[in-house]
Amino acid sequence: MNDEALPRGLWDAPDDAPEIRVGISTCLLGRKVRFDGGHKRDAYLTDLLGAFVTFVPVCPEVEIGLGIPREAIRLVSTCEGVRLRGVRSGADHTEKMQRYAAAKVRALEKLDLSGYVLKKDSPSCGMERVKIYSEKAMPERSGAGMFAAALLQHFPLLPVEEEGRLNDPRLRENFLERLFAYRRLKTLFRARWTIGALVRFHTAEKLNLLAHEPEGYRALGRLVAEAKRLPRAEVAARYETLFMGALKKIATVRKNTNVLQHAQGYLKRVLAAADKEELAGLIRDYHRGLVPILVPLTLLRHHVRSNGVEYLAGQTYLEPHPKELMLRNHV
Repeated sequence: MNDEALPRGLWDAPDDAPEIRVGISTCLLGRKVRFDGGHKRDAYLTDLLGAFVTFVPVCPEVEIGLGIPREAIRLVSTCEGVRLRGVRSGADHTEKMQRYAAAKVRALEKLDLSGYVLKKDSPSCGMERVKIYSEKAMPERSGAGMFAAALLQHFPLLPVEEEGRLNDPRLRENFLERLFAYRRLKTLFRARWTIGALVRFHTAEKLNLLAHEPEGYRALGRLVAEAKRLPRAEVAARYETLFMGALKKIATVRKNTNVLQHAQGYLKRVLAAADKEELAGLIRDYHRGLVPILVPLTLLRHHVRSNGVEYLAGQTYLEPHPKELMLRNHV
């Protein structure tokens, strides 16, 4: 069975839409900017994701004036707090990095990023579990890179991940799903949006939200229902926060199964008995861990297209990101 494409407009943007920009630690693109003069090229990011986004490379250590190659730096716990210091010389780069980070995140704001991929374990770019050293004890994995911390604080809704965590299929699926969803969300609120446009957006995201956080979907529904009585800026800000917060929850097998069964209900009047049982059987197989979610989804998409089920055809859940990324082959 072929994986038939759905009508343009679910994950894909119109030809005149702004490019999808994603910030990234420069070394992950294969550029030799690391302290030892090397790189940490990530083939999935460069060869697959790179076909659909425009990367915005950032290397804080180079951009504050440290050379290539250079002395390694690390986070050090002191009586004055956590400092960024050279491993051998003890040279302190804390204030320089803090000033740079504050200015850089403001500059990145103008680029309208849809996501960011950081280098794990880096004292400048690590998102979490970065080693913090002290004079008297073994290092603890309790820190965040100084630039990464400023980035996360400045962009609380921006999808951000480390390249190491993206080796986990569920985390990769979740991050990239949020990335494309965030672009759809920003596109909605970029123009002079209407309540009708918000309703249509919310309707199209229903199954997607239910697979992540049903209560989040209901909270968003209540907000949409009272949107006419609230200031527009408040509606947009609250919707963005609730929407991205809901999608950050990992979609589970149980929730996906419920969503697939819910979607199947829209086909009950158009499918023959044998087709219904085939789809139900594949959903059961997915629930039991026998097949990836791509298998029942592919058949579901086939029936949606063949029978012209308009409501389901407009659901981003059926294709929230480019199939070439091969995310649902593994979850």
